[in-house]
Amino acid sequence: MRNPAVAKAYADITAAVAVLAGVVNESGPRGLSPEGDPLWGLSEDCLDILTGAAGADAQMAGLKAQAAKKYADTAQAMAAPDASVQAQEMAVRAEVGCALPIGDRAAGSFLGVSHALTSTLPLTLAALQSGTISWQHARVMADEAATLDRAGAATLEAHFLDPDTPGSASECPAGEMPASRFRHRARTWRERHHTESIEKRHAKGVLDRRVEYAPDQDGMAWLSAYLPADQAVAIWNRTTAIARGLQGPAESRTLTQLRADVFAAALLGSGNQGSNGSAEGSDPGQVPPPRAEVLVTVPVFSLLGATDEPAMLDGYGPIPASMARDLVANGADSFYRVLIDPRDGAPLEIGRSSYRLSKAMRQWLRLRDGKCPFPGCSNNSLYNEADHILAWAKGGTTGVSNLGQPCPKHHKLRHNGGWQPTPATKTEPPGWISPSGRRYTSEHQDWEPPQWPTRLKPQEGLPDGYPDLVHIGLSLGEEGLERLLHARA
Repeated sequence: MRNPAVAKAYADITAAVAVLAGVVNESGPRGLSPEGDPLWGLSEDCLDILTGAAGADAQMAGLKAQAAKKYADTAQAMAAPDASVQAQEMAVRAEVGCALPIGDRAAGSFLGVSHALTSTLPLTLAALQSGTISWQHARVMADEAATLDRAGAATLEAHFLDPDTPGSASECPAGEMPASRFRHRARTWRERHHTESIEKRHAKGVLDRRVEYAPDQDGMAWLSAYLPADQAVAIWNRTTAIARGLQGPAESRTLTQLRADVFAAALLGSGNQGSNGSAEGSDPGQVPPPRAEVLVTVPVFSLLGATDEPAMLDGYGPIPASMARDLVANGADSFYRVLIDPRDGAPLEIGRSSYRLSKAMRQWLRLRDGKCPFPGCSNNSLYNEADHILAWAKGGTTGVSNLGQPCPKHHKLRHNGGWQPTPATKTEPPGWISPSGRRYTSEHQDWEPPQWPTRLKPQEGLPDGYPDLVHIGLSLGEEGLERLLHARA
């Protein structure tokens, strides 16, 4: 390295890593432990090293992003005035790719994220430099902000990374959830607050629907489909339900394997075939409405057509109001009335005194948690198991504040692995305490107040601030019911 200060800094880092490696390999200094228990002390040291390494990785990622952007700017400044912009970008990508070392495509992606962080996402870069979020979280933020204007990107950042912002998602900080979960949260927020209507963006997306095939190793291949969310979720839930029904003592296949076999059998299964290869009496170009069980939360004004506020599809996120109205009109077998707090949009509690949960209470838990409440778990709530936090035998009640809905794996972990849930509330799922005594928060739903129709918003100059519906001739119920019943007309 040409700069002695840079060489010394990295030599110090190497020396520090060697000290940490010595602790892990039990050849270095040990921390204090209660009653001189060496195993307890070693386990705590390893957890501290893991936590510290995550922060150090993030700080180094922030440093790499700044260095890459600065190098790109410097190379551009040194380039000849008549140099081709495309050739210069290729040269920068090649140099960065060789320095890291990574491929050309990965180098281009890295430079793109680095440019976004250093030019339009200052809060994300600061969080990365402080070690509170990872590089994967920063990439998610850059991806979700890419289609927003500068003001929208700043608001997205503030919602997740500035706890002082009103209505911010500070209950479960972004850095305390896996990047995959953060992507879901950031995508949900983006869908709700994008300046272009989700209806328009969805209409464009529908035109891009397709099925893709990609060969893989060992005689295997990938088959994927880009579909409207309601169809994709319904297909996933139906294949999962059929696969779970096939499980039993005599079945050796895993749920994942069964799901794949059910999917293949559904597409390749024999039946009465018409001359064109399709089942007789069916239109191969007509997609039937989803009939598998799905849970969709629709704001009442959106259901009536008075607003275009997105609905929430369980296991996916925001969907266009038109899709939700279609599901309710053509795909719902039953309705569930859920009262929500008009201040923040959170569902209100449903109480019950017996040990067994009613179906309405199970649906309420699905709405409160959205998924298994164990940190990082993405299993949606359709097949999760209701669990009393304080056992019924020990005086626990069957109220939502004493209930969680872990997936089967984490339910088993709770009763056999030494993990314990923390208390829940009406609107927040339980957190968890590990066998080492560390506390981990669960991901909370990012509720928002429902939107009111423009014609119903308080107005100055009116006696009580609200318009007279009789005077203006507005009947949301009649208009909405007409649209709902004749959605297919």
